Amino acid sequence: MVGSGFKLIKIFGISIYIDWSWFLIFLLVTWTLSTALFGPLHPDWSPLVTWGAAILASLLFFFSVLLHELAHSLVAIARGLPVKRITLFIFGGVSNIEREPPSPATEFLVTIVGPLTSLILGVLFLFLGGSQLNLGGITFGGTTQALSQLDLLTTLLLWLGPINIILGFFNLIPAFPLDGGRILRSIFWAATDNLRRATRWAAAISQVIAWGLIILGITMAFGVQIPILGTGLISGLWLAFIGWFLKNAAAQSYRQVVVADMLEGIPVSRLMYANAPTVSPNQTVSQLVYDNIMGTNEHAFPVTENNKLVGLVSLEDVRKIPRDDWDVTRVQSVMTPVNDLTIVSPREDATDAFQKLTQKDVNQMPVVQNGELVGILRRRDIMRWLQMQSDYS
Repeated sequence: MVGSGFKLIKIFGISIYIDWSWFLIFLLVTWTLSTALFGPLHPDWSPLVTWGAAILASLLFFFSVLLHELAHSLVAIARGLPVKRITLFIFGGVSNIEREPPSPATEFLVTIVGPLTSLILGVLFLFLGGSQLNLGGITFGGTTQALSQLDLLTTLLLWLGPINIILGFFNLIPAFPLDGGRILRSIFWAATDNLRRATRWAAAISQVIAWGLIILGITMAFGVQIPILGTGLISGLWLAFIGWFLKNAAAQSYRQVVVADMLEGIPVSRLMYANAPTVSPNQTVSQLVYDNIMGTNEHAFPVTENNKLVGLVSLEDVRKIPRDDWDVTRVQSVMTPVNDLTIVSPREDATDAFQKLTQKDVNQMPVVQNGELVGILRRRDIMRWLQMQSDYS
């Protein structure tokens, strides 16, 4: 769903990340506020004040989005679900809850708290903005005239209020990965006692809604006036883009549940490569390339010493070394040390192991028991097993 980015801060033990795509939506929101709202509304403001207000409003809005995601994450942690990071990206924010909830009730509670947070923030901002109106003694001779009398603080509050309320209700649309889609799934799950079936039903509804948004967006882009949504090329394309994102996310959510369902109860030992070739930390990179990498189909090798795992070396590590240095560089100098590796045990559930592979974005993990290497779990072996199960089914 999200790509690369950088870590901003850590709150309550949860790392907050900014995806690079976030800057695009931040600039778009800031530009729209400055040119289409604050500028026309307050022509007496200087360009510096107008753009400063737009930047501040955008930052406060995305801080509200962060609070929305923090609400999800903190309730998830309270219900026993691990959460390591929240990422802000082009479509808002996402909490990286590391596994599926154990029950419909947990999913409902973890999910509903997000929209409730946005709605509460919206009402709070409107209340504070209304209080500022009374304190300022602003008279409403006409809507535009009245709004033009607002000071900077009141303007920000009266924009943040409705936008958070809209955010709260928008997230209740029953389409993955929006909160409404997960709430719908929790209801189906409670009714059927079957997570896979509930996800399939919720994903199907999500697909219908997503295609509806795509069609509406394209229609708007061609100049058709849609009630509430309006018209326009940019608005239409943006709505269609959201629909496309929801369509793909719904399909991905269902695939993830299907994979987890098929791997549930399967031990790592059943899927791992038990006789994986190993290399010595004292080998040169040249020996690694010509004796191991070139002679096999493997691109990564466990590094062992006295039957103990000490690291993992891959083709990517070799590529970082200049060709002229291969004969004098030892494997131990380029390998990833064992303390930096994600390791699984042979008795670990394959669902959890596959989740680790996905989260770490690696293609293999050493399988270790009592400090000794007993195999290696490769992504391709898991995918081959899943394919076999699908063909059999």
